Amino acid sequence: MTRDLRAYARQTNVQLLAGFILLLFLIGDGLIYVFYGRESAIMGVICLAAGVAPLLIIFLVLRGMEWIVERANRE
Repeated sequence: MTRDLRAYARQTNVQLLAGFILLLFLIGDGLIYVFYGRESAIMGVICLAAGVAPLLIIFLVLRGMEWIVERANRE
């Protein structure tokens, strides 16, 4: 049985990143809600989303570059 270790590593990294972001939003913003209230939690979500946006943009650009290279190598 042959394993594609690169695909496995990519899948693991994506799962770890998704788990981190989920924990950040649920636990982090949940604690803001508990200690400071609803309005602060809404601002926390806005700030967390603004902080994650550059990471998402970088991820999408790199994924697009990977797609272009793979497509060029097939031809």
